[in-house]
Amino acid sequence: MSPAATTAGASAAAPRAAGSSFYAAMRILPPEQRDAMFEIYSFCRAVDDIADSSGPRPERVAQLQTWRHDVAALYDDASPPALAGLARAVKTFGMRREDFLAVIDGMEMDVVADIRAPSYATLELYCDRVACAVGRLSVKVFGLPEDLGLALADQLGRALQLTNILRDLDEDAELGRLYLPAEALRDAGISNTDPIKVLAEPRIEWACHAIVDRARAHFTKAEDIMARCPARAVRAPRLMGAVYKAILSRLVARGFGSPRAPVRIPKALLLWMLLRHAIA
Repeated sequence: MSPAATTAGASAAAPRAAGSSFYAAMRILPPEQRDAMFEIYSFCRAVDDIADSSGPRPERVAQLQTWRHDVAALYDDASPPALAGLARAVKTFGMRREDFLAVIDGMEMDVVADIRAPSYATLELYCDRVACAVGRLSVKVFGLPEDLGLALADQLGRALQLTNILRDLDEDAELGRLYLPAEALRDAGISNTDPIKVLAEPRIEWACHAIVDRARAHFTKAEDIMARCPARAVRAPRLMGAVYKAILSRLVARGFGSPRAPVRIPKALLLWMLLRHAIA
């Protein structure tokens, strides 16, 4: 069975995303844009589930390859029935094939081997594939000008992904993964790359703060770009940025040493952010 057959599109994606910051951001979009974003979300969840599953690596690589064939079919007017909604969104908003393929390539980086203390260069490539490429698909839906849209996808995508990495340290370690870059660990005086052992190091604070600084710089650049965009076109990315910036601030306030309590945005604050950006 094709992996695409397990994806039911926007109607299935919305319940899965409910309660998340993504869901909150998408709710403020007009229906056609909202449905397209849920199609993108459904695609991303499907390939991410493959990357995070416990199945044999060759089998997961094959499943991702099948997705590459399904993406090719989208652009040849021969998509599987389960991807009919995504096919409509692709045509309506002119999303690019290479961005879907980049997302799959990023997931494959997690499948062929567990990522552990990558170089900064490898981390940048990973962020581009799993986050910025999603942003490049999304800005097509938002209707942003090409140059500003690509710049926003790059800066906001990196800010969100670096925040995810800092938020999910323990969850990733349970999967055998460690996305903190080797250079940041070395500068903090940590030579080990075993995820569990690294997370027990008191000096992990220093390594994490190097990533905090990068994330903050990307948030600042993203905000500068959004200030030059039509206000209504960036309501959803503004909300996503505000939510993730709040998560980053709470992570810093909590600290990165063990034990690390989960960080969440209270529903009241999320609702306030939603209302604020919905009327922008």
